[in-house]
Amino acid sequence: MRQIRQILCLFMLVFIIAPISASEHTDDKKGLDLQGVLFGHIKDAYEWHITDINGHPIVINLPVIVKSSTGWHVFSSAEFSEEKDAAGNRPGPYGLYISGSQDNENKICEVISGKEVRPFDISITKTVVVLFINSILLLICILIPARWCKKHRPEDPAPKGFTGLMTMFIMYIYDDIIKATLGKNTDRFAPYLLTCFFFIFLSNIMGVVPFPPGGGNLTGNITITFFLALCTFLITNFTGTKAYWKEIFWPDVPTWLKVPVPLMPFIEFFSIFTKPLALMIRLFANMMAGHAIALSLTCLIFIMFGINAVAGASMTVVSVLMSVFMMLLELLVCFIQALVFTMLSAVFISLSQVKEHAAE
Repeated sequence: MRQIRQILCLFMLVFIIAPISASEHTDDKKGLDLQGVLFGHIKDAYEWHITDINGHPIVINLPVIVKSSTGWHVFSSAEFSEEKDAAGNRPGPYGLYISGSQDNENKICEVISGKEVRPFDISITKTVVVLFINSILLLICILIPARWCKKHRPEDPAPKGFTGLMTMFIMYIYDDIIKATLGKNTDRFAPYLLTCFFFIFLSNIMGVVPFPPGGGNLTGNITITFFLALCTFLITNFTGTKAYWKEIFWPDVPTWLKVPVPLMPFIEFFSIFTKPLALMIRLFANMMAGHAIALSLTCLIFIMFGINAVAGASMTVVSVLMSVFMMLLELLVCFIQALVFTMLSAVFISLSQVKEHAAE
């Protein structure tokens, strides 16, 4: 119980003192914007911030592609000013700016007839760049063992090194997760499920790496998890059998639960949407929370040094140990979350492949 209380106190320090300390040092040049550190890593951005050297930010500027009221514009995000104006906006070219308002925070906007409007935006943001990098790495990780398998026969000795590691991973997911769940339908859905697992696992691992090309919280972005859950939703329902849809709209329950009030069909139909929703929220929340906690423990050092040097020095040891523990735990979570998403997707797909029972 004592350890639990200490952990709770630690989180209270992070989430209660941090905002207060950040607000107190907003105008102080030596102050640390803790909220900016936490959400700057989690949120998407038009530039990739790497670090600060002597107070100067080191960033990778990304291309901005927007269609505003004056037409299409393509330019670098470096053209946006680092200094904010009185409204909290970062001015840029062509009447565009990065908004500081609550409704459109950190989004490119323009003013039309005195009203803030967001233009059509297809910019290459940090999340998009990380998506490209992870996709390229995924292709490399899969094509290398595929090339080995193409040149060898099944009776040849097992591969070693990276190819052997990838083969072990692929066979584990294929045999113990996909085949154990789908049975005869394994080969039909294995390509999608294997792609899901390795894409999520690689994205999770790259998010833990603190420097480019890692450091992007891809699976902590709800847009990415929404797309993955949508793919599972479409595959599950578009490949569903007649028996699957019959169990939804005319389940094997007493008639009074189906007519005149379609209670059970409504519940079954509603469950079609709750399953992918659970996939989306579970992956997003776990990965975002892991990154936030790890960063909060690091920021705790700066909070304590803001109080006094003794508190900062003593908390440094605790914070570093807790940060290392959280990073190791995050590596385990990276694998578990990819495995859970793949396993649940396989379960949902297998439920849609049900056959009608033969009449006795």
